[in-house]
Amino acid sequence: MRKTILGLALLGAVAAMPAYAQTQATQPDRSGTTTPNARSEGSTPPAVTMDNGTRTSANPQPGANSFTEGQARNRIEAAGFSGVNDLRKDDQGIWRGRATRNGQQTSVSLDFQGNVSTQ
Repeated sequence: MRKTILGLALLGAVAAMPAYAQTQATQPDRSGTTTPNARSEGSTPPAVTMDNGTRTSANPQPGANSFTEGQARNRIEAAGFSGVNDLRKDDQGIWRGRATRNGQQTSVSLDFQGNVSTQ
């Protein structure tokens, strides 16, 4: 009898504990699951630098690239390059080609995030 009363007392204590609610907003990520959104996107430091409104990166990131050839050319030109040619999307989803900047011809790339980089 004593074990039953003790068991009921513990059960009652557990049932009386407050429920802990989720306190952070959630936001779906690209995989379809939800993740905590503790900070807004504008408060995190950028992973890339900005050149006249165009993102640049030291290394292009592989990923599913939805830019068309024309959009890739426009973004590379907006980063200060001219004479963009030989644009081809590689098997990692990175647009690669040749372009001129400051009188020098160089290899350029555009990744799925819109980052322009040189090799």
